[in-house]
Amino acid sequence: MAGENLKVLDALDVAKTQWYHFTAIIIAGMGFFTDAYDLFCISLVTKMLGRIYYHVEGSTKPGSLPPNVSAAVNGVALCGTLAGQLFFGWLGDKMGRKRVYGVTLMLMSMCSIASGLSFGKDPKSVMATLCFFRFWLGFGIGGDYPLSATIMSEYANKKTRGAFVAAVFAMQGFGILSGGVFAMIVSAAFQARFKAPAYEVDPIASTAPQADYVWRIILMAGALPALLTYYWRLKMPETARYTALVAKNAQQAASDMSKVLQVDIEAEQKKVEQIGEKQKNSFGLFTREFLRRHGLHLLGTSSTWFLLDIAYYSQNLFQKDIFSAIGWIPAAKTMNAMEEVYTIARAQTLIALCSTVPGYWFTVALIDIIGRFAIQLLGFFMMTVFMFALAIPYNHWTHKGNHIGFVVLYSLTFFFANFGPNATTFVVPAEIFPARLRSTCHGISAASGKMGAIIGAFGFLYLAQNQDKAKADAGYPAGIGVKNSLIVLGVVNFLGLLLTFLVPESKGKSLEEMSGETDDMNEATKSNIEQGRFYSLKGQPFTIGRNIFSSQMNELNFLFGTKMARSDEEADTNLGTGNDGIG
Repeated sequence: MAGENLKVLDALDVAKTQWYHFTAIIIAGMGFFTDAYDLFCISLVTKMLGRIYYHVEGSTKPGSLPPNVSAAVNGVALCGTLAGQLFFGWLGDKMGRKRVYGVTLMLMSMCSIASGLSFGKDPKSVMATLCFFRFWLGFGIGGDYPLSATIMSEYANKKTRGAFVAAVFAMQGFGILSGGVFAMIVSAAFQARFKAPAYEVDPIASTAPQADYVWRIILMAGALPALLTYYWRLKMPETARYTALVAKNAQQAASDMSKVLQVDIEAEQKKVEQIGEKQKNSFGLFTREFLRRHGLHLLGTSSTWFLLDIAYYSQNLFQKDIFSAIGWIPAAKTMNAMEEVYTIARAQTLIALCSTVPGYWFTVALIDIIGRFAIQLLGFFMMTVFMFALAIPYNHWTHKGNHIGFVVLYSLTFFFANFGPNATTFVVPAEIFPARLRSTCHGISAASGKMGAIIGAFGFLYLAQNQDKAKADAGYPAGIGVKNSLIVLGVVNFLGLLLTFLVPESKGKSLEEMSGETDDMNEATKSNIEQGRFYSLKGQPFTIGRNIFSSQMNELNFLFGTKMARSDEEADTNLGTGNDGIG
């Protein structure tokens, strides 16, 4: 079916796992290590920022960021990330992945350092400059999403491509873990050097003047891993798929990949030109042809990522309650500023170590065995179950002695988010769209996720407030309460499960097989119908290919050890495409 495929692309598809694969994972993965460090380290220091810049004389509690300032400090990077995903995703298809890859990393490094150098004489100016630099930090982070995913998918072979792309994303877990560990080291070192009493003993002395250095050092350290890999990003050759299929330079693609794979590859300029001349390889993003071929795929990848991030980021709304309930974070007034940073960092580190990091690497290990669809479906299903298990008996979990069970279920939701849609929503958009639109479509999908993250992180922060305004957090209006918020999140996860059926399975298939770029029109049409792509005929509404769920059902068969009954005609169709029910 892919008989017209270029030899350079075939060579990449069948290449054995080599050192260059791991080099690409490290180079791209260190960007995601930095992304996670920069995005999540701010939550470690917001309490300290409140103590330093918003102390209220005579108050029985340490100073805290006002709701609007807290929302700005925590959310401005997410807004920048959303913008960066759209802009750099588009730019990666227009100028090439490599040409803009170093730009994102340098932007991240510069803004990490600038965030720690936020200046001003009063709290308002310090917070304003911090937000300014963190927006542009997020802008650079956003660019890393589509570029890293696209580069890794286009470098990988088709047998282990899912594991390689997931491994890049899994570096986020190590970034979160490292942020917590580094914050613990810095705060412990300053605490040992500059002794300070608890807030309830001496409110002023509890925040030592040197505490202002702690949050700055933690934020600035995010530049280091990015700078360490900057040189290697510049040395990476452009991916052969962009060079051949988009830039249409067969000679350069063959030359670059001959060096990478250490084999002689024939340059096929005539075939590249023939592929480019085909009408089916020239449609743009805002065309009817794209809508027919990939419109529902883009809807599937965008909507599932959007719903996943609502649930994933909103879990922070009850994180502080869990940590306080089990004694990981004592009352703020019983600690000084350094101790509070240390205890918050320790709690984040434990969660990352026990659930976040293992979940990512379970996906890496199994994604090319049981498939993207099965992992995403299982993840959404388990998140739905655990969210309702937290929500329905919520009053039971609030009683003393029941907190451990709550923490276990809470950790499992994180585990199945990462061994589930948090990883697969990153992998799949880098595999199913044409090379000339791949980075753009990944950026759109990722930006949809960040929109969900903004809603989850801040919309639910207001929504989860106590229904009695007098019991709501200072500065917040009454909400629907934590229990009802958890029920809403359970529904969100269930919707994600349903929309997963719009996303095709790409396990074991080449990128060109998924997009049909190098097939003739009839073969591409046949392949698209068999993979469940959606088409419309003139004068007819959208119809669904007969086997739209066949690939997904095969993954479920493998996952649950069952065999679904199929007609002889379906079996013949699947045999004709090499689909034997396992993929």
